[in-house]
Amino acid sequence: MAGIIPAAGGGGGGRFRRRRFTPIADINVTPLVDVMLVLLVIFMITAPLLQVGVPVDLPKTSAQQVGGKDEPLIVSVNSKDEVFLGETKYELAELSAKLKAVYGEKPDQRVFIRGDKAINYGRMMEVMGVIIDSGFRQLGLLGEQAGSGAPAPAGAPAGGGKPATPAPTPRR
Repeated sequence: MAGIIPAAGGGGGGRFRRRRFTPIADINVTPLVDVMLVLLVIFMITAPLLQVGVPVDLPKTSAQQVGGKDEPLIVSVNSKDEVFLGETKYELAELSAKLKAVYGEKPDQRVFIRGDKAINYGRMMEVMGVIIDSGFRQLGLLGEQAGSGAPAPAGAPAGGGKPATPAPTPRR
């Protein structure tokens, strides 16, 4: 019986079985996790760079910081006496109209002022007057943390990035 050759087709009585194609129902999540981790790293690196981009040389302070729940509005005055709300440049009249619109939507919004240390004190008072006339009462001044390059609100201790308690402003 050593010389018997099986029939072509794989043996088994001459019947041909056809395998059915069954799709794999599993999802390979490894590439998804890899992409998500790369995106996380990118956002962790770029998020600190997305803060207010108006270049202002802040004065140094050693004041205490205070936390807040919402993100404050930041008004900046640079060394050229230009006024910015966030990163958008405004004239004082335009700033007043914009702040009044914001106040209508969020009357309890905090406002921080960043002023370059080279500007005139009177210019800061003009900007503060516009903010107060717009209705805001929670107003604070931002300064640079003594001994670090990080901006900190006036009245902030070393180490954190939380806004300081706004200085009381006179009510009219």
